Amino acid sequence: MKDLFDIYVQSYSLSRENQPEFFEIMSDIYSTSEFQSMAEYIQHADITRLQHIMSVAFMSYTITKEKGLDFVKATRGAMLHDLFYYDWHVPGDGSHRLHGYRHPGFALKNAKALFTLSEMEENIIKRHMWPLTPTPPKYKESLIVCLSDKYCAHQESTIKMFSSKRKKFLKLREVNKNGTRT
Repeated sequence: MKDLFDIYVQSYSLSRENQPEFFEIMSDIYSTSEFQSMAEYIQHADITRLQHIMSVAFMSYTITKEKGLDFVKATRGAMLHDLFYYDWHVPGDGSHRLHGYRHPGFALKNAKALFTLSEMEENIIKRHMWPLTPTPPKYKESLIVCLSDKYCAHQESTIKMFSSKRKKFLKLREVNKNGTRT
């Protein structure tokens, strides 16, 4: 299996040219104004929610495809797992209370307003915060998205906090952009 950090770094250089299947799977989601609005919100550290979602979706796509699982539903569920329209960092805004527990429900409601979802895609969105939310994921694909989300959130936070981690990330990202590995 590919190194998780390499998959994470690669998620910052995605294009229709270098990942046509990935973009084909989620192009209808990606092209909506609702999804593109995720670029307006910071998710972790200085990473936008749009980039966070793309990282989680690409990691989920890569792992589920490699494992012979339903990578289409995993990718689509991951693309919608954080589809909520507020900045959860705003202090004093009571509507964001218990964000970690409540946002999967908001994301599911928003996703259902835009798309017809399979049972698995709904489970992916609803259960991506486990074990913070008590009910575990029902499908292997849901668990992979859940763990990919946590991995990406961890990377986003540590890249911001630790200069050595940021340097490694920036170096690998540049290598990825140029298509040459050292």
